[in-house]
Amino acid sequence: MLRPLRSLLGRRGPETPAAPAAPDLPRPASTTYVVGDLHGRADLLELMLELIDGHIGGTGSADPQLVFVGDLVDHGPDSAGVVARLQELTRDFPDNVTCLMGNHERMMLDVLNDPVARGPRWLREGGGATLASYGIPTGALEAAAPARAWREMAAGLDAALGPDTRDWLESRPLSWRSGNLWAVHAGADPARPMAEQTARVLLWGHPEFGSAPRGDDAWVAHGHVVLEAPVFAEGRIGVDTGAWSTGRLTAVAIRPDGGHAFLQT
Repeated sequence: MLRPLRSLLGRRGPETPAAPAAPDLPRPASTTYVVGDLHGRADLLELMLELIDGHIGGTGSADPQLVFVGDLVDHGPDSAGVVARLQELTRDFPDNVTCLMGNHERMMLDVLNDPVARGPRWLREGGGATLASYGIPTGALEAAAPARAWREMAAGLDAALGPDTRDWLESRPLSWRSGNLWAVHAGADPARPMAEQTARVLLWGHPEFGSAPRGDDAWVAHGHVVLEAPVFAEGRIGVDTGAWSTGRLTAVAIRPDGGHAFLQT
């Protein structure tokens, strides 16, 4: 754990005064950092923690919140390291660090419950990299592999995770809220109140999320959709810049007055 981040996250004094927020901006109760999809890039996670550490110190933020939008696993080289680090952070700073569930965590957990039916798709979606990070061989796995091979894979992964990590993954929330700022993994149905969104939409997105305006003042920060550059407009804040392949992990810092800044590795 970074020593400065530890002390700064524990700060409870008054934040540097901010101007009142405009009505059409997100208004979290305290400065909030929403971090995009990590997909096994433990190296970029550490770089981002350093950037957030410096930003907290430079802005005088009190009681800052860190929210990770999920998709910790798959594609990148160190899913095991990312999961362990986020599990540590949420344990050490339960009041300041939240890690949401992404569709890739949901897929991995579904594979543990039904490896024969779910395993082939998960491997096509980057699951092989996660298995490798936990030391699980994948050479015998293919679409036509016998059921026994998929069950052995799932048993090995379940043992490598251990009950504590599996329970932690299963318990990841689907959304987080402060003021009119919401963080989710994939998006939201613009025609439904945020408190009434379905798990499927929060994990996999909605076809009208990127185009139809919301009928309320909610701002939705999300990952899932890979963008060339982060987006902050019309009630949507997109922070997935394809970190696992581009090396650009993005976070957005949102102040109580609605001001924001993007941080990027």
